[in-house]
Amino acid sequence: CVRNAFVLFFQHKDAYQVILDGVKGGAKEKRLAAQFIPKFFKHFPELADSAINAQLDLCEDEDVSIRRQAIKELPQFATGDNLPRVADILTQLLQSDDSAEFNLVNNALLSIFKMDAKGTLGGLFSQILQGEDIVRERAIKFLSTKLKTLPEEVMTKEVEEFILTESKKVLEDVTGEEFVLFMKILSGLKSLQTVSGRQQLVELVAEQADLEQTFNPSDTDCVDRLLQCTRQAVPLFSKNVHSTKFVTYFCEHVLPNLSSLTTLVEGLDIQLEVLKLLAEMSSFCGDMEKLESNLKKLFDKLLEYMPLPPEEAENGENAGNEEPKLQFSYVECLLYSFHQLGRKLPDFLTAKLNAEKLKDFKIRLQYFARGLQVYIRQLRLALQGKTGEALKTEENKIKVVALKITNNINVLIKDLFHIPPSYKSTVTLSWKPVQKTDVSQKRASEDTTSSSPPKKASAGPKRDARQIYNPPSGKYSSNLGSFSYEQRGGFRGGRGRGWGGRGNRSRGRIY
Repeated sequence: CVRNAFVLFFQHKDAYQVILDGVKGGAKEKRLAAQFIPKFFKHFPELADSAINAQLDLCEDEDVSIRRQAIKELPQFATGDNLPRVADILTQLLQSDDSAEFNLVNNALLSIFKMDAKGTLGGLFSQILQGEDIVRERAIKFLSTKLKTLPEEVMTKEVEEFILTESKKVLEDVTGEEFVLFMKILSGLKSLQTVSGRQQLVELVAEQADLEQTFNPSDTDCVDRLLQCTRQAVPLFSKNVHSTKFVTYFCEHVLPNLSSLTTLVEGLDIQLEVLKLLAEMSSFCGDMEKLESNLKKLFDKLLEYMPLPPEEAENGENAGNEEPKLQFSYVECLLYSFHQLGRKLPDFLTAKLNAEKLKDFKIRLQYFARGLQVYIRQLRLALQGKTGEALKTEENKIKVVALKITNNINVLIKDLFHIPPSYKSTVTLSWKPVQKTDVSQKRASEDTTSSSPPKKASAGPKRDARQIYNPPSGKYSSNLGSFSYEQRGGFRGGRGRGWGGRGNRSRGRIY
């Protein structure tokens, strides 16, 4: 039959060579070559290299329609030992700025993924480790967006282990943004959803954070890296995956330098950012070696934000001293952290402090509580009768959060006023979202639910400037703040340990 004769004809090496030579012809010959080179590729294994190189020439043709046709057919070359090479080639083609071409490359990569996931990953990681910066960037983004779309039969345990192994190699030399993307990739792997899997991820983050290094509060890169890493670690902590190493580092190295912290991130209250992270981690802190020492550091820092009442003149009026500012957002974080760690050493206030210090602390608590009651009344009055759309205005949103902050502090202060001090109450931090209790949920929170609006998972942290609520002027006038703790610091140039520029990898075409 004619079909058989046609196939027999093309089994001749010379005839196939004519097709390969078509890539040097005109537009018509190139279009035919783009279709027939892959179609009969499997019949001429001895010409495999020549065929792939010819198709690559077409992938770089000036005619966009020829390029697209050639790219579309590339998966047909992904057989046997050729697959990793095709994956490598397709990864390099991700640098295309033509949207239609770029989509074709993505689709081609996904199609060969389903043929051989490990082989495809080999090509992708080869370019991530050695390719040009633009190729590396797009290959990482491809993994971060496409892996989660692949079915379980493709993403086997063996494939996920390969991803983890190769990712560890990449993490030896990454920028801050790349680190965030790789944590997104790894935390999405099914095999790392277990307790031991999350523990592995925490250890990876701790290694990136370099918690053995000396902390330099005036080095913006050092500060940004610590915060970036901590933000990635916080969602991983649970009652079974402890935050002890991070909490210890914050207490020993960061808190004593809190006022000296610097950042280049515009609009970021760096001190409040640190305190919020510490508060979130404190719920999942395990046994700490230097608990009393670190609790003392936390207590001393808390005292800095809990002023003594101003001295009064003989006539009962203020003696002229300026009214202390009550920084509620800071105190919420510090008091919550102290309350969480204090549970592990419940006699700290009674047995570890002398009577004079305890008396001083109680005076500060009492003064703060008086100011607190004034604000709570003002806020409740301001929000009274407001529902629905009225509560969605920026001003009222801030007031709602302010009320949560003050209520939280009130509950914690009441606990500490008990004799002996109690650590039994539970509160939800003011910036935390509503969490419905789910009996099947493995990572149950110790906090009670709150009415704060839900917050999306940290796919893209927002850089919202800190919003301040200014209550009416009066004896206890102060500021209340609320902002997302998931602000991102940048990681800029030469900072060693892989968080700076990775050098010039420009290598040209390396097909």
